[in-house]
Amino acid sequence: MSASPRLKLAKQKAKKLRKGSFIQDTKEELKKVTWTTKKELINYTKVVIISTFAFGFAIYLADLCIRGGLNGLSNVVRWMVG
Repeated sequence: MSASPRLKLAKQKAKKLRKGSFIQDTKEELKKVTWTTKKELINYTKVVIISTFAFGFAIYLADLCIRGGLNGLSNVVRWMVG
């Protein structure tokens, strides 16, 4: 039974080493990351905002066309049926 406590202690030490190694490895990998500059970030933000408004406006126009077509069709059916 003396092997069990030793084995348990070895596993605990290995687990602590893995956690420390993970944090250290993460820090080293973050140093390799190329971060965007402030100018790039501002340009990308502008593109996203403009694209959002453009797509929103396109959807609005499509909605107007569909609604107009359905209203016209409804009027034609009412006129035919009486």
